[in-house]
Amino acid sequence: MSEELKIKSVFREYTVEFTSDYLSALKGLATEGDFFIVDRVIAELHPEILEIAGEQVWLLDSMESAKSYEGVIPLFERLIEGGFRKNHRLFAFGGGITQDVTAYIASLLYRGIDWFFFPTNMLTQCDSCIGSKTSINFRQYKNMLGGFYPPAGIVIDTGFVKSLGDREIASGLGEMLHYMMVQSEEDLALFMAEAPALRAGEGRLEVLMHRSLAIKKAMIEIDEFDKGPRCVFNYGHSFGHALESAVGYALPHGIAVAYGIDLANLVSESFGLISMEDRNRYRKACEIVFDGHPVPEVNIDKYLSAIRKDKKNVGTQLGLILTRGAGDMFKRLSDLDGRLETLIAKFFADKLYMKDL
Repeated sequence: MSEELKIKSVFREYTVEFTSDYLSALKGLATEGDFFIVDRVIAELHPEILEIAGEQVWLLDSMESAKSYEGVIPLFERLIEGGFRKNHRLFAFGGGITQDVTAYIASLLYRGIDWFFFPTNMLTQCDSCIGSKTSINFRQYKNMLGGFYPPAGIVIDTGFVKSLGDREIASGLGEMLHYMMVQSEEDLALFMAEAPALRAGEGRLEVLMHRSLAIKKAMIEIDEFDKGPRCVFNYGHSFGHALESAVGYALPHGIAVAYGIDLANLVSESFGLISMEDRNRYRKACEIVFDGHPVPEVNIDKYLSAIRKDKKNVGTQLGLILTRGAGDMFKRLSDLDGRLETLIAKFFADKLYMKDL
């Protein structure tokens, strides 16, 4: 039996279906003329998708170059020249890159066509599959082109992710931790109770996944276009994105976010917003995520350069999401002064993420 979560969007109401039989869901949705955009690795692991798609398929290599302005042009050409019409739909199977490419094309082609998303990794299943955001890269500039365009429907089958390696599991947990921290102490306690078993290859993935999506659903139905309160979901992300950039994306996104959460908490403690005891308690939650996945050597100049370019900044000030405790996040504009630079440098040089204060 499948479960559903309904999302109210400015564009349409759409449904997230949770199932253990994605193939039956697909057969009930796909019709003649529909086109499939499938991550090449997923196609190799699940050839049954290609049997349904037939010749109406594009195999996507999950690389940043694929979700670029230049990278999507051949796919536009294939669709337009291959007889794809406005009444046809797109079906996407893959992770975040597949999602971005499909949503971007669906939002522009014929001024908007329906698309369905079958997310196949933890980050997309627990987070990005809802919320409407889509973006592609322009030359060397990441995520510069895009907008908001939700799918007509989402089908989540956790069977896709239960065979993932530890890095992917930990990365998904990092994104779920950030939702639990943003929401409440009770949700943080739920994470602390459920996440260790998942790192051990066991546990109840659906419990944390459903809760993460429910938290995000409540926010995006208030602020779908990220103009106000949704900004708190950037908690851990400004610091995490800068870390990803500084280490050449050697860390998966969700693990970098967990380090970013701990750094945001350390900064919050330095400003007197939370106690040392709370920062140390929250660090233990972060450690569930990044244990076994150490930070590569960080070039601090690259890190500071990256955080200065964060898209949430206002003028020359950093747009940081800090915390007064679990469930109480807020945006603070801060200068990247000597005090903050020193704290960031010390965080990485002295490995403060491994230590209580």
